[in-house]
This record gives sequence, C-alpha cells and structure tokens, in this order.
Amino acid sequence: MERLSCTGSSIRRRSTSISSHTSHHTDNDDESERVSEAGDIGDRALPSTRLSESGSIRSSFDIRPEENEVVVSTEDEEILHPNSTLSTGAVVDSEAINHETRRGLPKLLDYASCMVHLAVFGILGVLTRYLLQKLFGPGVGNVTSNKTLLYLDLPSNMIGSFLMGWFGIVFKGDISNVSEHLAIAITTGYLGSLTTFSGWNQKMLELSVSGHWLFASLGFVVGLFLVAFSIIFGIETAKGFRWLLSKLSMSCGARSDGSNISTKVDSNSRQLTIMMMFLVILIMLWGVCGVLVKAEFRHGGNAAELWFACMVGPIGVWIRWFLARLNGRGLGKAGLLKWVPFGTLIANVSAAFVMAALATVKKAVHTRDCDTVVSGTQFGLLGCLSTVSTFAAEFNAMRESDYPWRAYAYALITICISFVIGILVYCIPVWTKGV
Repeated sequence: MERLSCTGSSIRRRSTSISSHTSHHTDNDDESERVSEAGDIGDRALPSTRLSESGSIRSSFDIRPEENEVVVSTEDEEILHPNSTLSTGAVVDSEAINHETRRGLPKLLDYASCMVHLAVFGILGVLTRYLLQKLFGPGVGNVTSNKTLLYLDLPSNMIGSFLMGWFGIVFKGDISNVSEHLAIAITTGYLGSLTTFSGWNQKMLELSVSGHWLFASLGFVVGLFLVAFSIIFGIETAKGFRWLLSKLSMSCGARSDGSNISTKVDSNSRQLTIMMMFLVILIMLWGVCGVLVKAEFRHGGNAAELWFACMVGPIGVWIRWFLARLNGRGLGKAGLLKWVPFGTLIANVSAAFVMAALATVKKAVHTRDCDTVVSGTQFGLLGCLSTVSTFAAEFNAMRESDYPWRAYAYALITICISFVIGILVYCIPVWTKGV
C-alpha cells in the first residue's frame, strides 16, 4: 500500500512537472509570437484572411496598452480545451465576430482595397521623406549631411518611429475600430514609407568607402539609439494624451468606450465607397507624377528622381506588406525562432542589398538617364520596401519582453547582414576597380 502511494505521488509529480514545462513552453512561444508581430503581420490582419486561419492552433492576442491585458480568442480556447463548455456570452460573441467577418468584402476586394490604401499612403510617405530631407539637409537646416553620422534620412526615421508609437501601438486599436484598412495604411503604408533602413545602410556604406569607418560605426549606434528613444517617447506621449482624453470625456459626461463612433466602416457599401475614393486619388497621383516625370526626365535632377520615386514607391510597400505575413511564423513546420520577424528582416536586408547593387551600377554607368532611374528606384521602391518604424516597434517589444537581449540580437543581425552584403556588393568594387 505504501509502495502504491509512493508510485501515485511520483506520477503526480511527473504530471505536474510535464504540465508546468508545457505551460512554460507555450508561454515562451506566445511571447515570441507577440514580439515578432508587434510591428506588422501583413495580409493576415485582413478580415477576409482571419476566418481562413481561425482553425489553426496558434492563439490570437489582443494587447491593451494601458492594461497589458491578454485576451485569448474563443476560437482558440475551444481548440486548446475541446472538452470545455463555452459560456453563452462567448458563443454569442464568437457568432457576432463570424457574422461581421462574413458581411465584409470578399477576399479579392479586401486585398484590392487594402493595396489601394497602401499605395496612396506610400506615396505620401515618399513625399514627406523628401521634404524632411530638404528641411533638415544642407540646403535649409544644415543638421544632416551625407558626410557625417547624422545621415539625411535620420529625421524621417526618428519622426516615423515617434508616430509609430502613437498610431502603430497606442491608438492602432482605435483606428482599427473605424477602419482596419486605414490602420494598415497609416502604419505599413505611410510610416513604413516615411522611414527607410536601406537608405540608412547605404549612407554608412558611402562613409566607409570614403574611409570614415568611425563615422559609419557611430552612425549605426547613434541611429539605433535615437530611433529606439523616438518610439519610446511616442508611446509615452500617446499614453499621456489618451489619459487626457479620458479625463476630458469623463468631465463632459461622454462615453469613453468608443461606442459613440458613428464613422465606422463596417458595411460593404461604405468599404466600396472608400475603396473607390482612394482608387481615384491613386490614379490622380500616378497621373500627375507621370506627367511631371515626362516633363523633367530629359533634364534629370532631383525633381525627376522624386516623381519617378513616387510612381514606383507603392511596389515596395506592397512587397513589404506581403513579406510581413512571415512575422511570428518562425522557420519550418516547427516554427523555430518565432521571435525573429523574418518578414521585416527579409525586406530590410533585400532592400539594402539591391540599394548597394544599384549604387554600384550608378557609379559604373554614370549617365543622366541612369542616374534618374537608379536614384528614383532607390528613393522610392527600395526606400518603401525597407522600414525603420516597424523595425523600431519590434525592437521595443523585444526590449520590454522577458528576453530583452533579443532586441539587440535582432538589431545586430539586421545591421550586420545588411552592412556586410553592402561591403561585398558596393565597397569592394569601388575599392578594387575604382568604379
């Protein structure tokens, strides 16, 4: 009898140990997934895509910034606990969510609408980045330069990261309540195109070619610090503004739960109307840019490069948006290294590689038409393909997680791979062949 009791106790301890290990492993996977998806998850955020992925075992989370509360969806809870009985409220909420998903746009139109939103906001991001270059550059502010560690795109990267703290983290849920396409367009489209990693990497490569290795090294360190601080400052100020709004709404007797919003794009007719409006805007923008490129191309210069960049910029936004679906998925069927946002990593590294290759071509050919096309492609397509704002959101999420070392490992991996590839593709040809 004593032996049976010992055996039972041993089995219970083993069961408890296994349960604890499984729970700890699941928590680690959940956190890895969360930090990897902090910036963007691409087309997986679309309503038409969620229903097709609802059958996966992967849990979906709703992080509330002000409370850090994690809510597990009822669909995933049913999968994880098939023998449990859901409450009537949970079933009603689940049916309401499915009903809302079904009454949305069909998948093809959902994709088309989102891509149109991304294109319009991507062009606006390119124009804003250009204006900030001119404002802080040698022509006006004399703050940034191609010859110092304060590179030309530093103000854009800092402002974009600051705004990501506002609209990509704190207020993203509120914007999504009005329109999920608008939330994607602002964060992935505008802020992703306003900031550029490939431009940052290329300026450091150009400093290295000139022999300014110290400036190049400090450019990465100082740039990373300023970008990281910018998103922290953005989050803190946005939380303060949210607190102020809640106090004002309470003092005015208004409801603060967001139920009084009447502009929610929650019907097919509204979504189609918004889609057609943005499509008209996109056609007009492309038309104006096409006319200006045709007029300025023969003369070359910054104007021709800018309008060409606006025409090809949306292509970079679309590619980055599709790559973002890899964030939080890990490698292989086992989902290894889920904490690494492979979508953002691939976008930034590939853009840096092509940027360096085109810079080598530009030095080798050196004609007016080649300069216009190459510079426009670099500033537009590759500038929009790479991003610092999403990178900053992921870096900040990793830094605040249980494994803060992942943030610095992720930054080191991104910077080192991009810089080494740039040296092989750009610096070595310039040094050896005098390209």
